[in-house]
Amino acid sequence: MPATNLRHLSLTDRLLDELQHGLKTCHLRPPAAPRAYPADGIDDDELSAPERYHVAGLMRVNNAGEVAAQGLYRGQALTARDDRVGNAMREAAAEENEHLHWCQRRLEELGAHRSLLDGVWYWGSFAIGALAGAAGDRLSLGFVEETEQQVGRHLEKHLERLPHEDHRSRAILEAMRADELRHAENAAQAGAAELPQPVKSAMTLVSKIMTLTAYRL
Repeated sequence: MPATNLRHLSLTDRLLDELQHGLKTCHLRPPAAPRAYPADGIDDDELSAPERYHVAGLMRVNNAGEVAAQGLYRGQALTARDDRVGNAMREAAAEENEHLHWCQRRLEELGAHRSLLDGVWYWGSFAIGALAGAAGDRLSLGFVEETEQQVGRHLEKHLERLPHEDHRSRAILEAMRADELRHAENAAQAGAAELPQPVKSAMTLVSKIMTLTAYRL
């Protein structure tokens, strides 16, 4: 359903639409992305069993982060005061679906599962996003900018922690990092408000909890 038509639905229909989107995000792999899979045509050197376990953990964390981003943006779109901001949030969520597809495809290549707590990451982020959207569009955009900046730093650390031989995962994470930094810049140019430092610190703490948990679960 086109984003521009969602405002014409009743609140009940919009909530049902969000429930359906959340269930799909948490339990299904998104359809093939418009852009080519970044790892296409790239061969890996042989990874040892411990290396495969480590890479799977990193990719599971990245997938969980993309699930959380979906929830955040959809929650913000639901309560956005300006239709243009709401549509922009839904478009950002659609772009993050591409990253979800890439992460889940790489997990399947590694014979690994996605996080068992994806529902927690999604709906917790959805609630935060809805509150941010209700607080005002500039603050909502501030959440986008800060989230994308933190994700960019997080991806940099994962690139450093990847085994040198894992060229396929590296290509995926580099493409994702470029997109996240672009999203942060777009939010800043759209008028994002600077978030208070306690809010940034709380976001960092939640991210660390998710990282430690999703690596194993």
